[in-house]
Amino acid sequence: MSLALHGLGHFHPENEITNRFLEDLDIGTSEEWILERVGIRSRRTSLPLDYVKATRNRDLRAAAEAALYSHAETGRRAAEMAIARAGIAKESIGLLVAGSSVMDTATPAEACNVARALELEVPAFDVNSACTSFFANLYVLSLMDPAKLPDFVLLVVPEAVTRSVDYEDRASAVLWGDGTVAAVLSTRIPGRADVLASTLQSSPAGADKVVVPRTGHFRQHGRAVQMFAIRKTAEQLVRLRDENGDPSRRFHFVGHQANLRMLEAVCRDCDIPEERHHSNVEWFGNTAGASAPSVLSMRWDEWTAADDVAVVGVGAGLTWSSYLLRFRNGAAT
Repeated sequence: MSLALHGLGHFHPENEITNRFLEDLDIGTSEEWILERVGIRSRRTSLPLDYVKATRNRDLRAAAEAALYSHAETGRRAAEMAIARAGIAKESIGLLVAGSSVMDTATPAEACNVARALELEVPAFDVNSACTSFFANLYVLSLMDPAKLPDFVLLVVPEAVTRSVDYEDRASAVLWGDGTVAAVLSTRIPGRADVLASTLQSSPAGADKVVVPRTGHFRQHGRAVQMFAIRKTAEQLVRLRDENGDPSRRFHFVGHQANLRMLEAVCRDCDIPEERHHSNVEWFGNTAGASAPSVLSMRWDEWTAADDVAVVGVGAGLTWSSYLLRFRNGAAT
């Protein structure tokens, strides 16, 4: 099935957790230690910085109350940018699908919360797959009958993982940032780019390797997950290049923004030149399901009709996913 991308939007909160901020928490970390291991200089959070400093985010219920933004609000902001870039009226959206690593509400679906904020009366449901939620949403849409879908579908992935981070644990505190991404898609109306070769695979045997309990903090088997992520990302990237690459087009790579050192390892393994690798993890941290698509959105005006972008993600589950974005039209005006 043909899936066309018409517009992308993103939002990052203004509160910035710098490496110096983490140093001042006195949790046994430093700028040098962080840059050497993960290559992250800064990240954004929906939490007040004074709250993080005073509480280290021990009480997750209090964090939800202290947050400056809800997923509904960040979803609205990212969606409005995506809709504007698509050049359509909000009322043209006929379906809203959302996904998130840590939901604001178990019930209703986050998609319903975002639709309410946008004042949209449309079918709305969630497809959650942690850091691969955006990928999973694309994959599910690719399996649907185009004749039964509306002209335009809005996909929203709001992420505020910092609300689940223990800021006494340096291993997780240095990684996470908050961000939200939205996309306008169509199965019947040509857009600025085509979504090709969408895949989704899982190995549930590793389901315990990355976990956010409903009432607990984020935890993961860091080294094992990183090695898994590097291997699966490289495999998916090579497959996309071998099966869909076109020598007449520029081949770019955007990966899940888990950490910069991991992405650099993939580029070395797959011979991706620096100018064809795009990321934002250095300044925004790991924004979970919003990470890779937010890189695409932040460079929206730079993509040309000669560009192919291989996008690969890994996440809890353990799950890995990919697609190729083939741009057909020039930058939006």
